[in-house]
Amino acid sequence: MAERSQYEELARQISAVGAVKRGLARMLPAECPSGSAAVLTLVDRYGEMRMSRLAELLAVDMSVTSRHVAHVVERGWIERSPDPDDRRSRILRLTPAGKALLDDLGRRTADLFAQFLEDWSDDDVGQLNVMLARLRASFGDCRAHATRTPA
Repeated sequence: MAERSQYEELARQISAVGAVKRGLARMLPAECPSGSAAVLTLVDRYGEMRMSRLAELLAVDMSVTSRHVAHVVERGWIERSPDPDDRRSRILRLTPAGKALLDDLGRRTADLFAQFLEDWSDDDVGQLNVMLARLRASFGDCRAHATRTPA
């Protein structure tokens, strides 16, 4: 197990990642704020889903999810259709326009990382990807641990 000072430094570094996230958000088109981009990304990654599943993946309240979904539906990036298993529910699907926007955002993001990490080796970027995935997996479902008090 690492020393406590290592965990404290990790906490500082993770907090500082907010600057990276803000930089990424600044490159988003004005009509596609970060919440909308997150909706598109999740529907693309996990496929069609109900609003309740999307809220769970976003880890936000259903009212917040509804606002994000309304925004992307208005722009034609997501479509809502009746759930064949429960007509009261809607299934969310990415439209071709939504996929095109997501592809464009992916290119912009990759270009931005390439610009800022141009002095990093392929191995450095690969190690960062592996370690971030490992960190995320170690946390699993954060809500399951929300009642724990840090030591």
